[in-house]
Amino acid sequence: YMQWTALTSEEKFASLLEQSNIKPILIFKHSTRCSISAMAKRAFEFAWPTTANAEVYLLDLIAYRSVSNSIAEKLSVVHQSPQALLIKEGKCIYNASHEDINASYISTLV
Repeated sequence: YMQWTALTSEEKFASLLEQSNIKPILIFKHSTRCSISAMAKRAFEFAWPTTANAEVYLLDLIAYRSVSNSIAEKLSVVHQSPQALLIKEGKCIYNASHEDINASYISTLV
């Protein structure tokens, strides 16, 4: 069972960039209005190992689109939905969307 933490502000994202120097940060960008996003999120939750050494955050794109825009700008990644981003040492080291999101592979990077 995934223990998501909601990402709800640009200030929290800025602090996550700092935290990524200590522990990898995974951000899953999810559109609550999209069935494809819902399927991708469920598949990710099923495949993500409970032992993975990363903090996991869920960004509701409908409610917090400005946070998503800030992430895209600061990490130089194109916005997608659904999208998984793995951040280590302040940089995005993994970026995938839709069926390319691979929870098992991401867990090997943390």
